[in-house]
Amino acid sequence: MQRPALSNKQSRTRRRGFTLLELLIVLAILGVIAAMVVPNLLGSQKKANIQATEASIHGLEQALKLYAVSNGGEYPSGGTDVYELLMANKDAEGNSVEPLLSEVPKDAWGQELNYEYPSTKHESGTPAIWSAGPNKSDEQGSGDDISNWTQS
Repeated sequence: MQRPALSNKQSRTRRRGFTLLELLIVLAILGVIAAMVVPNLLGSQKKANIQATEASIHGLEQALKLYAVSNGGEYPSGGTDVYELLMANKDAEGNSVEPLLSEVPKDAWGQELNYEYPSTKHESGTPAIWSAGPNKSDEQGSGDDISNWTQS
C-alpha cells in the first residue's frame, strides 16, 4: 500500500524549523539562567581557593611542628630558608632523614606562603604563616590575607 503524496503545503509544514521568535525566547531563558548561576560559581571558586590555601597553611604548620619536635622544640628562625630546612633529606648531623616537605608550599594563587618566627603577629609562641590572599598583595596578614591566627 502506498502513502498518498503530500501536497506542497503539508510538506513545508512538516519540515518547518524553529522561528526566530522561538530561538530568541530560548536564548533569553538561557541568559537568565546564566545570570543566576555564574555569580554563584565564581563565589564558589573563591571560597574553594581560600579553603585550599588554609589547607596549605595547615600542612606547613604540621611540617614545622615535626621539625620542632626533632630539634629540641625550636622552630626555624624567620631569617633562615625555612623551606630548604623542611625539604632537606639530611639532619644537622648529616644523618639521612625523610624530608618534611616535598615542595615549597604555595597558596591557591601560586604565591609562596609567608613565614615569621618569632612572630610579631600573635603571642602563641608558634610561627606566623600567611598568604597574600586573592589580591596577591602582602598586607602582613591583614586585609584579605589568609593566616594561621585570628586577625584583630
